[in-house]
Amino acid sequence: MDQVEGARDLARRLLAVPLPRRWSHSQGVGRKAESVAALVGDDGPALVAASWLHDVGYSPDLVVTGMHQLDGARYLREVARADDLVCRLVAHHSCAFIEGRNRGLGDQLSDEFPPVGGVISDAITYADMTTTPDGEPIEVEQRLAEILDRYGPDHLVARSISEAGPLIIGSVQRIRAALAEG
Repeated sequence: MDQVEGARDLARRLLAVPLPRRWSHSQGVGRKAESVAALVGDDGPALVAASWLHDVGYSPDLVVTGMHQLDGARYLREVARADDLVCRLVAHHSCAFIEGRNRGLGDQLSDEFPPVGGVISDAITYADMTTTPDGEPIEVEQRLAEILDRYGPDHLVARSISEAGPLIIGSVQRIRAALAEG
């Protein structure tokens, strides 16, 4: 079984039954990552695998800290024995460092999973933040507004995503520019 197929199967096992809407989102994010994987060259399979797995930390059986990025990455490292780059991408997708800092988990996040920069980081953020909770395409600004509305203005996730908004929009713009050059 190749890396992407294994990631898709694991995400399905962890999300499809307990969190069907999260599973729909993950399917859309995985497909979106497939459409931009060529931008990251040989790291394309890691990008796509991480995109399928990016939200497994929401699975009720995996929640430890309440920060899905960290909980998911720890599970992938410790139980699934996933590739290091996949774990790091899951840990840091969509500017997770901001939520980590706001939860008091920033040092744990960066110490355990060194951040990934560059186009691959932009690509997973692009895939996540241009996909609705139901797995459909959406403009990044609408996606940010949807998250704020879903959580409410006082929730830590909403405050973190508001702070991350300009960085997320920048990632999406860079991927769109790279695709246009393509």
